[in-house]
Amino acid sequence: MKNVTDSFVSLGHWPSAGSFGFNTDILATNLINLSIVFGVLIFFGKGVLSDLLDNRKQRILNTLRNSEELREGAIEQLEKARARLRKVEKEADQFRVNGYAEIEREKFNLINSTYKTLEQLENYKNETIHFEQQRAINQVRQRVFQQALQGALETLNSCLTNELHLHTISANIGMFGTMKEIMD
Repeated sequence: MKNVTDSFVSLGHWPSAGSFGFNTDILATNLINLSIVFGVLIFFGKGVLSDLLDNRKQRILNTLRNSEELREGAIEQLEKARARLRKVEKEADQFRVNGYAEIEREKFNLINSTYKTLEQLENYKNETIHFEQQRAINQVRQRVFQQALQGALETLNSCLTNELHLHTISANIGMFGTMKEIMD
């Protein structure tokens, strides 16, 4: 700073004391120009710069507040989402457990139903076999009876003569008469 002041006071660099001239010392003149510019800027720009800095400070503070509120909201939403996730996981586990139990129950019911159906089919089969056996037995009996009857008729027809036939009829009439007298 002393050098800057000395450059104002020193007349050695001035061509003449009473005349106007150019200062050829670039370093001294740049420092003088810069100090004048800074002085004017500080004097006139102090309020503007202060207002700009205050506005910037307010915007930064508002942005910080907004971001803090957003962060708190995000944290709250995250906690809600985690709570929902835990709830959904519990429900999924419950559904899984219930599903496995339901599957086992349905499997057991299906097996029991199948056994009952097989048992009914076995009973139907046995009843059908019994019915067919009875029918076959009845058919055999009927055929045997028909053959026996036919054989008896053939025997009677071949052995029975008119005289024997009349004698049999008379004997039967006599038996009926005796039965009638006994009943009366």
